[in-house]
Amino acid sequence: MRVSIIVAIAKNGAIGYKNKLIYWLPNDLKRFKSLTVGNTIIMGSNTFRSLPKGALPNRRNIVLSRRGKAEDFPGADLFPSLEAALADCRLREQAGDEQAHEVFIIGGASVYRQALPLADRLCLTCIDDTPAQADTFFPPYSPEDWQETFRDSHPVDERHAFPYAFIDLERK
Repeated sequence: MRVSIIVAIAKNGAIGYKNKLIYWLPNDLKRFKSLTVGNTIIMGSNTFRSLPKGALPNRRNIVLSRRGKAEDFPGADLFPSLEAALADCRLREQAGDEQAHEVFIIGGASVYRQALPLADRLCLTCIDDTPAQADTFFPPYSPEDWQETFRDSHPVDERHAFPYAFIDLERK
């Protein structure tokens, strides 16, 4: 089982403001969908609540919450910890569940912080901007622990107000 973190991140590490994404990048949303469909996504309860239509279709949704109840997160499986969720995914993969082959951590900041030491891959959308307002940041990581395996840079265009790059890093 591979654990991947997927995140859109500003130059200063900002990822959100008031439980919303800072940037609306159609190509980032397309990439997110193409990578996560058919797999498992793990998120915190606030990230789940920020999804406009609830659980994302065509992937297994897992929400981490120690206090929540299953009925609070329709369409998602609930686990009290990242460790418990990953253990369940490993069991499912061993049983042949294809959705458990790759697990994507999709936020928020505290889930990213817990997952970073366990991650095999970072799927970053790096936005060449520093937002005026942000209250949620991606945790710092050591670039020397990672090797770049993919980069696709994009300039400003009619649908994207800032230059950005898709960058994949694999743990060394």
